[in-house]
Amino acid sequence: QVQVVESGGGLVQAGGSLRLSCSTSGFTFANYEMRWFRQGPEKEPEMVARISGGGNSKTYMESVKGRFTISRDNAIDTAYLQMNNLKPEDTALYYCNAHAGGQYDYWGQGTQVTVSS
Repeated sequence: QVQVVESGGGLVQAGGSLRLSCSTSGFTFANYEMRWFRQGPEKEPEMVARISGGGNSKTYMESVKGRFTISRDNAIDTAYLQMNNLKPEDTALYYCNAHAGGQYDYWGQGTQVTVSS
């Protein structure tokens, strides 16, 4: 049974940091690109960052470059999103996605991040 579970969200003041975790099971983690998405209030979903299966390729949306870092530990089937210098506009529900193409696409339930000004 596939499981994708996010954790680490919460309420933080602007300028603070949070580390999101995405724990997975039920599939071959290293074969999947891992992505973090977010959806803010009354906004469209957007992909925040992505990391290749081996971890050697990473991309970020422009507004988080230099502040967020995506990583993964294939030994424990977990992906992370380190978020520093958080801003109120980062407030959103953050989702983890495991993607290997076609039907091989799994989502978690999300973890809420709220940044106060």
